[in-house]
Amino acid sequence: MKVLVYPHTMEMGGSQLNAVETAGALRERGHDVSVISRPGPLVELVGQLGLTHIPLDPRSHSRPSPLAAAQLTRLVREQKFDIVHGYEWPPGVEAFAGPGLRLGLPVLCTIYSMAVAPFLPHTMPLIVATDNIRLRAEAAGHAQVTIVDVPVDTRANSPGYDPGSFNKEYGLDPDVPLLAVVTRLVPELKLEGILAACAAVGDIAAAGTALQLVIAGDGPARAEVETAAAAANAKANSSVVVLTGQLADPRPAYAAADIVIGMGGSALRAMAFAKPLIVQGEHGFWELLTPDSAPMFLRQGMYGIGSDAGDRGASTTRLEKILSGLLGDRAAWPKLGGYGRKLVVERFSLDHAAAIHEQLYLAARETPARPPTPRLAADILRSSALLATYKVHRKFQRWRGTAPVEDFNTVSTILRQEVPGDPHSAR
Repeated sequence: MKVLVYPHTMEMGGSQLNAVETAGALRERGHDVSVISRPGPLVELVGQLGLTHIPLDPRSHSRPSPLAAAQLTRLVREQKFDIVHGYEWPPGVEAFAGPGLRLGLPVLCTIYSMAVAPFLPHTMPLIVATDNIRLRAEAAGHAQVTIVDVPVDTRANSPGYDPGSFNKEYGLDPDVPLLAVVTRLVPELKLEGILAACAAVGDIAAAGTALQLVIAGDGPARAEVETAAAAANAKANSSVVVLTGQLADPRPAYAAADIVIGMGGSALRAMAFAKPLIVQGEHGFWELLTPDSAPMFLRQGMYGIGSDAGDRGASTTRLEKILSGLLGDRAAWPKLGGYGRKLVVERFSLDHAAAIHEQLYLAARETPARPPTPRLAADILRSSALLATYKVHRKFQRWRGTAPVEDFNTVSTILRQEVPGDPHSAR
């Protein structure tokens, strides 16, 4: 089968890394897979996995882009792709409007954000990561929604990986417990927990318990994180919080860590390295991954929403309590790490995800691509109207300076899409 995969960006990050790694696993299963994208660090990984890279038209600045939709259509005609698979809403909309509508080609869209954009066509098959998001999407009217757990390459990410000179390179003390977070430094989803982690480590170290934190990643919120790190270091009178910036390969950070903080794909990678994991969420959500808490995360994903909105002190205190418990019981670390490793291998392996994608592609190719004309027309009108409303609202937000970087990863968006009476709430 000839597959065209279209990630929404090629910066280091969960959704796009999952797109490329899954594409590589599909190639290993014998499929002809190409990746179309803008430039970015992950383009190098595309080549390493033996995938064909197709540069996206550099004039495709807007999201969604008519030029991108036209390029996808042209590529399908010229290279005879069987499936186009977009990751996140811009590629999904462009693929639907391009080869989906113009050629009747099967188009799928994976949403690894925490909320599904309301203007995505209901007639386009969706892939989501959790039962919670599936329930919301189906309640909104999406006809075909499949759960595929966020995949992890459990061979490339494993307990035997050598961190090399990571500690020495970043001035970390190998004799002091190392807490790590590998993340994009963005306001949505991430920043609240990163700032709380800086404060917690500063407090713990200042009280006399040895602990250090390494933050691997970069992004628009870096200045705020640097300020929080400086405050923690000043309080502890030592360099207990270290920022590495973006790492081309973050595996040494995971491998060097004793404990990891994370959400989503980063949390799963920590599990693959057999590290004790503290799951980060928002509004003060922190939860240690254990056999007791795992069922909750299997329902809602490696994330949660607490009840301490705007109360950074309460969030910091909760994290300090969990960290203090772990630091006081080092014998539990291998048990917790081993449990996480076993769970991720059984449930989240890249090979398992690739097999499910293969089945979905085959089913999509065998199913008539176009729904009945009246239904399709109504879907196009609904999506177009909602997309136009969204674009106007975004322009207004940008004018006010309040536009989020990741608009479908904000707490307000997630809570607006909660299904009334849904027992699988993210809280």
